[in-house]
Amino acid sequence: MNTLAPPDNRSPLRDLPPDTVLNLVEDALGISCSNLCRPLNSYINRVFELQGRNGDGLIAKFYRPGRWTRAALQDEHDLLLELAGEEIPVIAPLRLANGATLGQLGEMSFAVFPRKGGRSFDEYNDVQWLELGRLIGRTHLVGARRPAENRVTMAPERSTREQINYILAGNLIPPDLVAPFKAITDRLISEISPLFQDSERIRIHGDCHFSNLIYRPGESFSLIALDDMSMGPPVQDFWMLLPGYAADSLVEIDLFLEGYETFRDFDHRSLRLIEPLRAMRYIHYTAWCAHQVAEDGFSHVAPHFGTSEYWRQEIDDLTEQLERIMDMTPPSGNLL
Repeated sequence: MNTLAPPDNRSPLRDLPPDTVLNLVEDALGISCSNLCRPLNSYINRVFELQGRNGDGLIAKFYRPGRWTRAALQDEHDLLLELAGEEIPVIAPLRLANGATLGQLGEMSFAVFPRKGGRSFDEYNDVQWLELGRLIGRTHLVGARRPAENRVTMAPERSTREQINYILAGNLIPPDLVAPFKAITDRLISEISPLFQDSERIRIHGDCHFSNLIYRPGESFSLIALDDMSMGPPVQDFWMLLPGYAADSLVEIDLFLEGYETFRDFDHRSLRLIEPLRAMRYIHYTAWCAHQVAEDGFSHVAPHFGTSEYWRQEIDDLTEQLERIMDMTPPSGNLL
């Protein structure tokens, strides 16, 4: 029942044979590559593992046309380069032969990154929570230097409202569930928007969960995948790492903030935004699936997306989360 747009089978992302990728990267970097051109998993973009003749591993990333503007991609690259310049562990794009970090193939932008392996953790010990706090604190020091003019501003009445409108415009929801979905999302935005009025907004990772942090023995954690970089509250960059709801994660929050505040002050009042941000995340994920359906005809990560069962569960989850937000009382510790 998707009417957002027919799947675009003519997308240039669908026509990237190995010889095209290799020739493009060689020309862009001014190097020679081996014959390795291994496709890697990516829900949105096309990503390939390559290797230079000198043995250096490379990752070529082709961005889906229409998802980000070139200016928005440049905002991401600029932040990565600034972070790398401060020796903060990120994987910054390589400079192409022309000095830029973004190449162009027709309407499609691409970039090349050094290949860096590592493993993810889904649970952290006390020392690692301190380390993560220091990493994000240093990252936010750089992120606060200037705004990202072409990136999304994370706020209920802005980014979340736009996502809701996109979902509703696609006629993706069964007719009998449109009104309940609209009612719960309208009420959610009405209730949580005042909490964000005085919140700081800086350049943040935006999607900082355990899969977007890699660890190598003998090195620190590295931040990866800044595709969802945005202007938003700093607390967004650590709540998804917590093992549970905010009220059940006080020890982890204290440890993280001890590390964070080694480098940057943190507004403890913004901890009240964690559960509202969780509700916004539910909507963000649903809008992300809607974009996949519009572009490819199906959702890669939620095969049952669009069914009545999916939307009933979504409405129930948002209702339960709103109740949790409304029932919040100031517990002990850092939560205010």
